[in-house]
Parts: sequence; C-alpha cells; structure tokens
Amino acid sequence: MSRSRHSALFALITAAALTLTGCADPAEPGASTAKGEAKGKTPTTDVVSSVKKVDAVAGLLPEEVRKAGTLRIAAATGSPPGAFYEADGTTLSGADIDFADAVAKVLGVELKREVASFEAILPALGSGKYDLGTGNFGVTDVRRKTIDFVTYINDGQGFAVREDSKLKEVTDLTDLCGLNVSTGAGTTFEVALQENLPRCAEKGKKPYEVKTYADPAAVWLSLKQGRTDVNMSTINGLRYAVTQQEGLRFLNEFKRLDVGFAFKKGSPLTPAFQAAVNQLKKDGTYDRILKKWGTTESAIETSQISPPELKGPTPK
Repeated sequence: MSRSRHSALFALITAAALTLTGCADPAEPGASTAKGEAKGKTPTTDVVSSVKKVDAVAGLLPEEVRKAGTLRIAAATGSPPGAFYEADGTTLSGADIDFADAVAKVLGVELKREVASFEAILPALGSGKYDLGTGNFGVTDVRRKTIDFVTYINDGQGFAVREDSKLKEVTDLTDLCGLNVSTGAGTTFEVALQENLPRCAEKGKKPYEVKTYADPAAVWLSLKQGRTDVNMSTINGLRYAVTQQEGLRFLNEFKRLDVGFAFKKGSPLTPAFQAAVNQLKKDGTYDRILKKWGTTESAIETSQISPPELKGPTPK
C-alpha cells in the first residue's frame, strides 16, 4: 500500500473511531485517565516550542553535524500514541514525534523526517540512509548486536481482544494455542510468536496462527472483523486504541521493554541524544510529553545507551 493510501486509510479509521467514542471536554483536549488512557480527540498541547538549545549538550554532537545543522530521521507511523497521521492525512502527531522534536531543539538541529515502514528502518540505519529512527523500537539483545539505542520510555508487549472474547489473560504464549493472532510485520511480537509456536504441539495443543500486517490499521480491522482473535502489540498502543474504538478491550501486559531512538551500531550521535533526553527530564518537558499522551507509566529514571534487554513477564 502506498504512503498516501495508508495515510488516508488510517485517517478514516481514526476519524470514525473518534466519532464513535465522542470527544473530550473542549477545554481539555485529549484528557487522560490516571491509567494513561487518552480519551476523545487526539491531544494538541504544545510541549515542544518552548524547549531551548543547551550548548553543553549540543556540544556533544560531532563537529560535522553541528556545522550541517540537520539530521535525517526515519519515522514509522500508524501506531498511536507513538506516531500517526491526524485526520487530515498529512499532519504527524504522537509521543515519538514530540520526543524527537524536543531532543532536536535541545541539540539545536533540524530534523529532516521521512516516513518509512517499521520493518525497513533498522536495516536502513546500517546502510547510512538515515541518521536515526523512531518507531517504538524495543531494546532487545538481538537488536543490540547491530543497532545502538538511546532509551526514552519503557513500554513493552501486551494483548487486546474484542469485548466478547472469552480470553481473560495471557500469562504464557501457549495460552494463545488454537487462536488466530494478529501483529505487526517485523516486530518483536512477530519474533516472539514464531519462536514459541512449536510449544503448542509440545503441549498437545493446536498451534496458534500468526497473521502479520505491515499496515497497523489492518491489524485492528482484522480483529474487529473477526478474522483474528487477539492482537499482540505495544502496551501503550493497545491501551490507547481500545479507548478510541468500540468493541475492543485491553487484555493484559505481558512483558516490559525499554524503547529507544535507534542508530547504526557505533553511531557517534548516541551520547548527545542521551544527554538531551536527560535534559528534557531535568527541565520538565519529558513529563509534559508523557502527560500529554497519557503514558506517564512509561517514564524511565534516566536515559541509557543500549542497556540489556529486560527479561521475563511484567511483574504482578
């Protein structure tokens, strides 16, 4: 599907979902609950324009970057509240967009942003096509072999189902045996599902079937139309989506992962980005971005460069 058709489709779905769920108080667009579930219209609070350049942090950039004043960034879209097109089909919004723009302000550089598919971004970093990428990239040990990360939130893996589903909780992927599971192509979810697929047969159960989609909107359509039974995706994305669409419910968290800006291995940009994220925490911008998008539970204490993968399921 072309980018323009994808934008139009997602905008249509978003607009329809907002119509079904109603609007937040006009004085409080995108009002959020304490659980981090944004409701109503997408938030419009400006949390970036007031951010100032910090010379000590900008000085950590390589000299050639400071002189050029620009960085090439690839952004995966279609997964609110991370990054998505507004109903006009052209305006990009989301927490990933705000975080990247705020970091750029601290560093005193301009981002040359290009929308790219999730599964294409990490390989493109290695080829030098982009300087960095965003797309709610979870930090895993496998990815750390070829990619460097600068963490800015903690998100992870979870599940959503239709409201009439008999599935109550997924504590082990074998709980999915016999079901059709939808997820995004090229994601950690797809990898985990494929790696654990043989375990159903080992337990004498019918294997689950993994249905992957490059278009995030198609994942939700498959679930709502009954072609799949459960969606595995990001915790924040799932929590947000079920508040914007009727007939769906968030099932449970499964595993937490740190999420970071992605760079080619050995990139000299990572120290500056780490310092910039920590500067945003220091000046309060960090918390304002999380509050805007209803994801305060994803706050991290400090930004890290390529930390080890978080292991095990989410603690009870």
